Amino acid sequence: MTMTIHQRQPNPVRQTVPGPGNASDRPVKISVITVCFNSEAHIADALRSVDVQTLRDIEHLVIDGGSKDGTLHTVSEFPHPCRRVVSEPDKGIYDAMNKGLAMAQGDIVGYINSDDFYPNPQVLERVLAAFDDPTVDAVYGDLCYVRQDEPSVIVRYWRSSDFQAGLFAKAWCPPHPTMFIRRAVYQRLGGYDLRFPIAADMELMARYLEVHRIRARHLSEVLVHMRMGGTTNRSLRNILQQNREIWHALGIHKLARSLPSFVVRKLFARLQQFLARPAS
Repeated sequence: MTMTIHQRQPNPVRQTVPGPGNASDRPVKISVITVCFNSEAHIADALRSVDVQTLRDIEHLVIDGGSKDGTLHTVSEFPHPCRRVVSEPDKGIYDAMNKGLAMAQGDIVGYINSDDFYPNPQVLERVLAAFDDPTVDAVYGDLCYVRQDEPSVIVRYWRSSDFQAGLFAKAWCPPHPTMFIRRAVYQRLGGYDLRFPIAADMELMARYLEVHRIRARHLSEVLVHMRMGGTTNRSLRNILQQNREIWHALGIHKLARSLPSFVVRKLFARLQQFLARPAS
């Protein structure tokens, strides 16, 4: 069997790398999507953390934006029956996420970024168990920011909480990489809004939770480790742009209240993340 890498260019090229199976031949409960571009430095950790999951009925979609480094070579070194890979130019991270969403076959969809990884092999099994309740539309948990060069060192701990109406206007938001949502909900409510190049994940979660009131469950455990230095936090300019986009999204959904209060609450929440640590 082969794992096929589709690469859309002016003259489309199809590349194949060894692989023991095909995800489309297997029953799928959870689809995990990894969006990447020139990610050879750390994507192996993301791939490895998916491959060791105890839950087997999954698919892993790697959506590459046409990397020019060794990303695709690294991916080819991790052949797995659950993995499908597409490499072609896109319009940014959320365009790629929408592309993966359109390809997904699982009942439940989650994202693991190329710089992130699951902290233990039971994460997806625990997430799936939380969906045993048919009224639950989404599940999310906690997240640890770790050092890029030494991922065993926790820098920030993002401990989330149960959702209550009005929290987004108070600068609350679940960690997007820990969010798993039923694919039927995505199909009903739509994907990521490309008007928000940096904050489309926050806009989607606010739209789903605050506007459409989907039922979400918080798992009080760390589901993802994220390396510091992602797109949002890469520069002061990106941080400011993200906050402008968030405030714009809140305004569109009529959730915006007091901008000074929002800013203060967000800064306080960020400070708490640097001071707190998970129990284990």
